[in-house]
Amino acid sequence: MAANTKSNKSFLTENSLRFFKTYINNPSPVGFESGGQKIWLHYINEYVDKHFIDPYGTAVGIINPDAKFKVVIEAHADEISWFVNYITADGLLYLKRNGGVDYQIAPAQRVIIHGKKGPVKAVFGWPAIHTRLGNPDQKEPQPKADNLWLDCGARNKKEVEALGVHIGAVVTYQEGFDELANGFYVGRAFDNRVGGFMIAEVARLLKENKRKLPYSLYVVNAVQEEIGLRGAEMIARRIKPDIAIITDVTHDTTTPLINKNIEGDVQCGKGPSLSYAPAVHNKLLSIVEKIAAGKKIPVQWRALSRSTGTDTDSFAYANDGCPSVLISMPLRYMHTTVEMIHKDDIENTIRLMYETLLTLTPKTNLSYL
Repeated sequence: MAANTKSNKSFLTENSLRFFKTYINNPSPVGFESGGQKIWLHYINEYVDKHFIDPYGTAVGIINPDAKFKVVIEAHADEISWFVNYITADGLLYLKRNGGVDYQIAPAQRVIIHGKKGPVKAVFGWPAIHTRLGNPDQKEPQPKADNLWLDCGARNKKEVEALGVHIGAVVTYQEGFDELANGFYVGRAFDNRVGGFMIAEVARLLKENKRKLPYSLYVVNAVQEEIGLRGAEMIARRIKPDIAIITDVTHDTTTPLINKNIEGDVQCGKGPSLSYAPAVHNKLLSIVEKIAAGKKIPVQWRALSRSTGTDTDSFAYANDGCPSVLISMPLRYMHTTVEMIHKDDIENTIRLMYETLLTLTPKTNLSYL
């Protein structure tokens, strides 16, 4: 590896961090990922030999496209969001979930409604505590689909429609990227646009370090993971890779209200997480583990049992089967507007993917028997 990628010195450039912040702040809701994909493709284009976009918007950059053996590094581009479902006569909007949004965090959040005339600012309304608890015997209401609404300042349905807001308009949270103390970043939709950033950086490092791969590398930023791994399912069938390396986020389990007996022991800042699961290929996992040990890249471990809940499942079981491995980024407060990650984990995850790609060849033996 070139000197500028060693762990004791950051290899992230000002340009790459600028891309990261822009990419995180840009909305990319499930089914409407094209805005984020344009930003991603614009950045990665100079580091790949060619690219294509599939019918539903998964973006793919290819390095050494003429080689027959195919390796994938993959992340997903979409974020959880909402759909406008009903507009009242008084101009309030009720919603449906688009992916696994958490009702509990919605009250009093600022949002953007992506209407036909452009973005419209709005807020999740919520009654003041004085009015919610007026009766001592009254039970505290819990946020849920039928009692959460948006207020965009319209006074009636006609004014809502005049803003270009319509049934089916998608809604995203407004909060964006910021930096906290001790190397932590906070933002919306690190799940999993941090993955898209990391695979783009792997492509950049390969190009800038003039590393030639003995296979075709597909850098895949898939859509529609949050509603059932759908983008990965489609693109895996199209590419038919021989090996897949998937990156996504996983839970930091060191905060209150998380049971380590169930979720395991993973902490931000202590390195990417590797996982045992049926979809994770044991021999490929062993290779990644040895690379981490040899390059002194810290890793953490989880057991994921029946399903990883990530695009790993779609790649592993696609076509005739594809040896796949999952490299996860520890993250606090998943599916909120204040998701937290650590800079060291970003760099170590990039290093681990990069070094793995340099180790793999078409002759890498992944046979179980």
